[in-house]
Amino acid sequence: MEVIDLAWWKLALAALLILALAVTGHVSRLGITRSLLIATTRTIIQLALIGLVLEALFASSAFYWIALLALIMLLVAGREVVARQSRRLRGRWAFGIGTGAMFVSSFTVTVLALTVVIGPEPWYAPQYAIPLLGMMLGNTMTGVSLALDRLNESVWRQQAVVENRLMLGQTWRQALEDIRREAMRSGMMPSINAMAAAGIVSLPGMMTGQILAGSPPAVAVKYQILVMLIITAGTGFGALIAVSWGGRRLFDERQRLRLDRLVKT
Repeated sequence: MEVIDLAWWKLALAALLILALAVTGHVSRLGITRSLLIATTRTIIQLALIGLVLEALFASSAFYWIALLALIMLLVAGREVVARQSRRLRGRWAFGIGTGAMFVSSFTVTVLALTVVIGPEPWYAPQYAIPLLGMMLGNTMTGVSLALDRLNESVWRQQAVVENRLMLGQTWRQALEDIRREAMRSGMMPSINAMAAAGIVSLPGMMTGQILAGSPPAVAVKYQILVMLIITAGTGFGALIAVSWGGRRLFDERQRLRLDRLVKT
């Protein structure tokens, strides 16, 4: 089945819906107009540019260009993690912990899926590597940012509880046990909800895209199952690493709580 191309003017018609929503929000004084228009503009520009980059990348298929694009995607995702936290660690720790957690989890799971499960030739073929890594980073970014935000905010609000536990002789891990559990739950909940509703409430994006592109539904289903499994695993490990590293940074070498290391964003 031939894929139906979409002219840019047809996409402009869809953009009119966003414009109508922005006008409605402005008239109703909902406070969403500016952020909605900025997000829409960023989406159009970023996706148009990445489309040009991917066309050149698919034509080249050189490993160093793929690695460079993967690095840029990781750094941008790390920047977004910092931006989404209401309270973050001072200095470069917020960026370093979030980016490091995504690197360890997303890159490891993506490479494993490419080399062991899918097995393209070469294993870093951009047709598979870039979309998989993009989905992994996007979802891991959400999980890590939610987990770190809940961790930092909860420690800030429950300072007295944490310090009382420390005075009773508990280690920093024991003092943060309940907070870390809630932070992990916050980071994992979007992925768990997506898995629970897949195929019943919603048809996931990758599966829908493959079907629209003419792939047999059975093949699209297999790829979607793979993607959702590795996304959930990557998000879980990423959130776990981020919460562990972030929690440790909130205490000094003598296991004293250091809220001065947090800053309001």
